[in-house]
Order: sequence, then structure tokens, then C-alpha cells
Amino acid sequence: MKNNFSTLLLCSFMAWQFVSAQSVTVQIDALQGRKPISPYIYGKNNNVSDDPSSPTTAAEWKLMRDAGLRFTRENGGNNATKYNWRKKISSHPDWYNNVYNHNWDYAAKTLGDSLPGVQGMWAFQLIGYSAANTTNNFNDFAYNGSAWWSGVCQNLAGGGVANPAGTCTATTSGNTNLYLENWTADSTVKILDHWFGTGGLGYNKNNIQYWSMDNEPDIWNSTHDDVMPTQPAAEAFMQLYFAAAKKARAKFPNIKLCGPVPASEWQWYSWDNNKITMGPNSYVWLEFFIMRCAQEEAASGIRLLDVIDIHSYPGETNNSDIVQGHRVYFDTTYSYPGANGVKTTSPSGWDPSITQEYIFGRVNKWLNQYMGANQGVTCAVSEFGLTNNDANTTANSYSSILGTFADNSVEYFTPWYWYPGMWETLHLFSRYAKTTRVQSVSSNELNVSSYSSITAAGDSMTVVLVNRDLTNAHNTTVNLANFAVQNGTYSTKQISALPSTETFVSHTNNALHSGTATVLTNAFTISLPALSTTAIILKGTAATSVNEIADNKLSAILYPNPIGAGQNIFVTISSQNIFDYQVEVLNVLGKVVYSKMYSGKESTIEIPCGNISHGIYLIKLSTASGKTWSSRFVKM
Repeated sequence: MKNNFSTLLLCSFMAWQFVSAQSVTVQIDALQGRKPISPYIYGKNNNVSDDPSSPTTAAEWKLMRDAGLRFTRENGGNNATKYNWRKKISSHPDWYNNVYNHNWDYAAKTLGDSLPGVQGMWAFQLIGYSAANTTNNFNDFAYNGSAWWSGVCQNLAGGGVANPAGTCTATTSGNTNLYLENWTADSTVKILDHWFGTGGLGYNKNNIQYWSMDNEPDIWNSTHDDVMPTQPAAEAFMQLYFAAAKKARAKFPNIKLCGPVPASEWQWYSWDNNKITMGPNSYVWLEFFIMRCAQEEAASGIRLLDVIDIHSYPGETNNSDIVQGHRVYFDTTYSYPGANGVKTTSPSGWDPSITQEYIFGRVNKWLNQYMGANQGVTCAVSEFGLTNNDANTTANSYSSILGTFADNSVEYFTPWYWYPGMWETLHLFSRYAKTTRVQSVSSNELNVSSYSSITAAGDSMTVVLVNRDLTNAHNTTVNLANFAVQNGTYSTKQISALPSTETFVSHTNNALHSGTATVLTNAFTISLPALSTTAIILKGTAATSVNEIADNKLSAILYPNPIGAGQNIFVTISSQNIFDYQVEVLNVLGKVVYSKMYSGKESTIEIPCGNISHGIYLIKLSTASGKTWSSRFVKM
């Protein structure tokens, strides 16, 4: 009797487990939620040597190519703030402020030669100083053999005397005049002439479009306290930002200006540990930054911001929290255990009950509020680091972030810390995901998410399924709509059960498990192991539509933007079978400077801009039936 009861109990448990797994379903619609996926989310920090005596090796270049790296941030974080591109040296604030050689010219040249399709990112210096020489360094080798200790943050370059207590306060601080020189906005942006201008080095500026507006200015009084012992006022920083941004735009109209690169969650909201007061109102830091850029753009007619760039260093240590970290950026329902600075968004100044971050959701709201819809400013993360408990948790969390960023049109993503499992994940997404995101909806989003994409031709789809359940496998049924797939067997690539050591070697030598999924009547069921990422590569035919965003919205693309003297604006209307439409161009004061009725048969129209002055303009399309579209453009 005992054995029969045990057998019955086991069978009941197995049946419950099977039914539970079968409850996960995913609905994919190839006509819904189509968005281009930026290839630059497949990025990383600090890949390229800037030291000609120790070059990036051929094997390292091959690994980056094989993995599908598309974006590399090479400014060096805090070491960028005092970089002197003329002398190719920089002051290291995390190592006594000592000055060391760094050759950005060499790094940019070798990157362009070895990875010609990859975007490289460097930075402008806004703090007002740069390294001057290497002759006044603190002799750390004589002091303790150049070993790390808690006093490396002391300001000892320029003749300082070390405090053996190991605090960040030196017994005598060094003289900044001995190792730094003044560095103006003109100085910082002239690297553009040096790299791209007439008589310059001739680098391809199309592969170096993105420029960071310094690095973590919200904590300069900590990282760069040798010249900024007191944190400057937020408005004082904005003036530094505007000065460099305007000069950079004048030299390189198609530059991508990326800021304000706050240090982490607290600084997304706080400047000098407080809100910012302007007139009768107070603002959290990112809102203030966006508002002031909008105001200055309106006043100057110069586009000053292209990408809202943040740094993100979540401190969660439990695997169950780490694998949910992707929800910090857009999920309005997620109660984030690390929520802190967001609590200052309360009108009263502090509300401990506010734990929903959705930081990029907030950023997009502020962009629309202060700059208007279709302003073209995107979001990005240029530094990221999480707790590295194990390779499978790391890979799973990274997969969820890449999928979330693809779903939400994030511009670029370059993690600072790099652990086993991340090369495998980047390779899976970069090599096998397609270029256009389509809508996926899971019945169990907490544990299983689907990130789906199709080719521009609509002849192939990749479905990436992430099971972030720490212990349980999930059988998941995927139903496909508006993408016709013939019955048959299709290839899968899976990351699961990774060892603790690095496994990625090349495109053909890695830890991806190859398998198959069988499609029957436009659906398939697949078992997803715990903590796994699985890509299913399908061949088929996507349906077409009028490509309208909503019933009252037109879909269109404006180019080029910005424009220079003698250039006109072109608009391609994606929607089909529409009636005639009115086109209006308005200046920043709302005055109509151009108006014309166009035929609905014209899919691409040209807007003459020769008679309008420099500035920011809004272009609007509208039909008699009430459909509309609008976007901003800049004439230089």
C-alpha cells in the first residue's frame, strides 16, 4: 500500500509539473510593434588598446568580430575628464591623479582598420582642465611598489604627501598647476578637426558619431576633487555643456551628443544630493537637464542633445533580483529593491513608497514634455555593472536587458564589467537576432519573456525566449500571427548550463547548444531549461500592412537631419492609400514658414529649405480625415 501511494504521489507531481509548464504561451504578431533595433546595443567598454607598444592582438580583434561587437566605448570613464588629445596624456583620478600616456589617435585608427563597421565612442572634456605632463607624478612605486591600497584616491600628483592612514585626504595635497593646464571648450572640440577636418588624420567620422559629454559630472566633487572640491551648481555645469555642444555641432553637424552620463541610480535624480530649484519649481537632475537643453535649443536654434546616456550599477546580490534587473528601465509596475533616488521624485521631496523606477519611461516623458513629440532623442546606457554570482545568472540577466533594449529602441549599451557568459549572450543576439523588432506577449512575463525580430524583407524571424526561472524548466508554446511558416523543423541556439569559466572563443567555437523546434500550423512548443536563453530561427513570409502607428497617426521618415546651407528636407510617407495631405513647417515661435498641399500619391516629398534661417523647426503632416505626423529638424 505504501508503494502504491508513493507511485500515485509521484505521478500526481509529474502531472502537475507538466500542466504548470504547459501554461506558458507566447503570442507573436509580425505586424504589431515593428521598430528598428539599434545594432549598437551590442556594445562593450574598453576593448581597444591605446598604447602602440602593447597593441590589441589579432586574436582579440577576431574574437570581437566573431562575437558581433557593434559598438565600443573607448574614453576610459573617469580618465576621460582630463584627457589632453594634443599631448596624448590623461590624469587618473582613481590613482593619485597621476598622468599617464593614452593615445586616442592610435586607438581610433586601429579600430577603424580592424573593425571598420563598428562605432567607436570617445568623449569631450568639460571640467576646464587637462593633463599637462607626466613629470610630476606621485612615485607610487617607491612608496609601496605600486600596490593598490585605500589611499589611491589621495591627491598626490604635483608634490603631494601621502597620508598613511589610508583615507582619501592626503597629508599634503599636490599642486594642480604642476600637472594640469587650462582646457577650454575650443580645446576639447578641436579633436574633431584633428580627426576629420581638412589637413587632419582623415578618420571616417561616420564610424565615430557618438561623443560622450564628459563623464559622471554629478560626482566631480568626489572623483575630481583636486580641481572641483565643491560640486558646481547644476546651471554652471549646463553652461559648460552648452559651450562644448554648440562648438561640436558647428564642426560636425551629424554628431551624436550624449549626456549627461550620471553615475548611477541616485544621480539619475539628484545633483549634489538634492533636487534643483529654478524659480518657484524644483526638479530632479535628469528632468532639469532635459528642460535646460530644450530651453537652450529654443533660444539658440542649435540641437544640443541626441542621446540621454546614463550609467547603471545595480547593487542587487540575490539571483532572483539580478534576473529581474531589466525591469528597472521601462516597467512601470516593478517595485525595484534598490530604489533610492527615485523617491525624490515626490513633490514633497521624499516619498519612501515610490519604488517604481522605469527611468527611461520617465526620461521619455520629460523629453516629450519639454521638447515635444518626435524630438528624436534616444536613450542609452554607456556603463553598466551587476553582481557576478555565476555565469548563468549573468548571461540570463544580460539577455533580458538586450531583449528589453531591442523592444524599446535603446540606442546603445556598453557594459563596463564583463564576465563569463556575456560574450556568449552578445554573440547569440548580435549574430542571430534580426533588424526589426515585432511584438511578443508572454502569459508568464515574470519567468519567460520572448524577444522577436524579423528581417527587412520579412523572410526570416528569430524568436529569443529567456527563461529566468532559477530552478524550473518551462515548456512554452509560441503562436505566430502574420508570419507564415511552413510546417517543419527549424534550428535553435541555446545558452544554458554554462561553466564558471569563459567559453566563447569564436563564432564556431562556443558554448551554444544547437537543437531544433518543430513548427506545426504556425506554432511550436519548446522546453526551456532553467536560466536559459534560446533562439529559434524561422524562415517564412511576413504579412504587410499600411504601417500606421495608430488610427490617427501617419508613419513617415524625415531625412537628413540636421541640414546645412543648400540642403532640403525629404519626407518618406510609409502609410499607403491615404488622401492628400497638408505639410507645414513651423519655427520655434510657432509661426508657419512653409505650407503646401501634397497628393497622396507622392510617397516621398521634398521640402525646400533654402529660404529659412538657422534654427530648430517642426514639420507637420495632416490629412482631412485627421491623421497626423510631426517631427523636429535642425538647419545649421
